[in-house]
Amino acid sequence: MKRKVKKTIAALLIFLLPALYCLADPPGPPDPGGNPFGGGGVPVGGPIDDGTLMLIGMGMGYIAVKYLKKLKTHNEEKESVE
Repeated sequence: MKRKVKKTIAALLIFLLPALYCLADPPGPPDPGGNPFGGGGVPVGGPIDDGTLMLIGMGMGYIAVKYLKKLKTHNEEKESVE
């Protein structure tokens, strides 16, 4: 029973923490005043942070599942030998 609870808690942490991070408020709009440090427009392009964190989170989940499957087969082989 303890193993099942630990696995459930680990899965929730792996999958929910990156999702909760993405719910943060985006930064506010720039100030309406002029730029005292020189000219130039607003940089074009989107932030890469949100998608990167989700990708890392899913990769960690994939690695955890593969590791647990390998650990399970290793333990089954060990029990069958003994």
